This record gives sequence, structure tokens and C-alpha cells, in this order.
Amino acid sequence: MSLTVFYRGSKVKFKLQFSRRRMLSLLGLACLLGLAVSEPWQAELLDPATLQSKIQAEQVRLAAQQQAVAELKDQTEKKLTGMTLYIGEMQAQLRRLDALGQRLAAEAELDNGEFNFADRASPLLMGGPEAAITEAPRLSGSDVIEQIDQVLLQLSDKQQQLTLLESVLLNHHISAESFIAGRPIDSGWLSSPYGVRKDPFNGAPAMHKGIDFASLEEGAGIYATGAGVVTWSGERYGYGKLIEIDHGGGLKTRYGHCKELLVAEGDVVTRGQQIALLGSTGRSTGPHVHYEVLRNNRQIDPHKYVYRDAE
Repeated sequence: MSLTVFYRGSKVKFKLQFSRRRMLSLLGLACLLGLAVSEPWQAELLDPATLQSKIQAEQVRLAAQQQAVAELKDQTEKKLTGMTLYIGEMQAQLRRLDALGQRLAAEAELDNGEFNFADRASPLLMGGPEAAITEAPRLSGSDVIEQIDQVLLQLSDKQQQLTLLESVLLNHHISAESFIAGRPIDSGWLSSPYGVRKDPFNGAPAMHKGIDFASLEEGAGIYATGAGVVTWSGERYGYGKLIEIDHGGGLKTRYGHCKELLVAEGDVVTRGQQIALLGSTGRSTGPHVHYEVLRNNRQIDPHKYVYRDAE
């Protein structure tokens, strides 16, 4: 298909002939020129209402993102602060372990540098004005992780040293007397055995995880039933004033409701040594000692230990 145009004037005469390809090219060029002149997209881009609506929508989205980031930052800072406080508590426990280890080494005459407890051992003397938690220094996540790693390394080191020291103490000094036997009081009677009983306060069935020895004489002596190391000497919920002794080999004994404690944590005691005065502190209905035997930190029936002969 082709198009031929003739023009004949008074002085000019010419002839134009268009092929199909030329006609399509000219038509496309004309369309592009029309779009360039009219610029129909400008009406949408430059419309103030449309632009304002888009900007407002973007501002709302950015504000929501900003709030979410701020909340995440606040939660992270609170968690980091909590972790920092917990690290402080762990470090305080490490100092207690150092002090305990130093005392044990001195008691066993092993404080010749073989056990390194003295460097960081110091009494927990605390005081000063209290400040709000918001005033605590803020640490970065990397700082907290680094501190946790340091505390874990120190705990591992202390555990190894205490385990070795315990082995030395028990094998060389108190192994013969660590055998648990006998009653924790000189005179008195068994007032409540091990096992299920009626709770003395509410009458409901409850498990009694020890043996109670009562006495009419408040302030009577309470005696260790085996040699060992005192691992607790102080108040404890339900027990009142409590003494706990580690005898090695996974065995411990507890003496609860004491009126007065005569030994401190870290003391090495022998069988038959007076460790407390009988009382009625804690969850108690009268003067008695609540006596427990624990194997691997679980209470067991003390009956066979109470009524066997000492070696």
C-alpha cells in the first residue's frame, strides 16, 4: 500500500509518494509530538491534593516505624540493665566463693598459694545512698556479653578450685568423721517423722521432708551429726534460722528453726560439735529442730542415719 500526492500550482509542481513504512513512521512521530506537547502526566504529578495525600501517608508510615524502633530500643535497654544487675549479683557471689575458699584453705592449712582465692576475696561491705535504676550506667550489648563471658570463666575456675579443695579437705582431714549418724540433740523426743502428715498450720495433707526433734528446753544445744563444711548459716524461708552442712559425697544435713547460730559459712565442723541453739524461728509451732538429710540436693528419709552407730 502506498500514497501518492500531486500538487500543481501556477508555478510549482511536485509529486510525493509514501510507502506503507513511511506512513507508519510519520504517524508514530506525530503521536510522540502530540504527547510531548500535551504532557498528560503533568496533571497527576503536579496535582497538590494528590501530592499532599501521598506525603501524609508516607509521614504516617515513617512515624509508625519510628515508634516501633523506639519501643524496641527501650525494651532492649531494659533487658540490658536487668542483665547488668544480674551480672553484679553473680560477681558478688563470686566474691563470697573467694572468701569461703580462702577460709577453707586457711582452715586446712593449705593457704600456701596452691589455691588462688586471696586475690579477689573481700568482705561484702555495702552501703551508701540508693539511686534510681534509671541512673544506672547503660552498657552496650557487646559489653554485657563480654562481662558474662568473664563471669562464666571465673565461675568455672572457682568451681574447679573448690572441688579440688573439697576433695583435699574430705580425704585428708574430715573423711573419717563425715559419716552421718545420731540425733542432732542430746535430750528430747521425736515429735514428727519424715513423710506425709497434716500441716500444723492449716490441717491439709503435706509432705514433711525431715524429722522434728522437740525439747521443753528452748536454747538447748544442736549438734552436727557428721563432720563437714558449713554452706549456709542464716535465715531461710520456712526454716527460720538454718544451718546447712556439706559432708561430701553428695550428702548434706540441715538444722532448722534455730534460736541462735554458732557457726558461719565456711567453718569446718566435726561430728558432735555444737552448731546452734534450739528455738522456734520460721514456720514453727514451738521449740524444736527440723532435721533433714539430703542426697544430691534432694531430701531423703533421715531415719536410717539417726538410728545407726557412728563409725
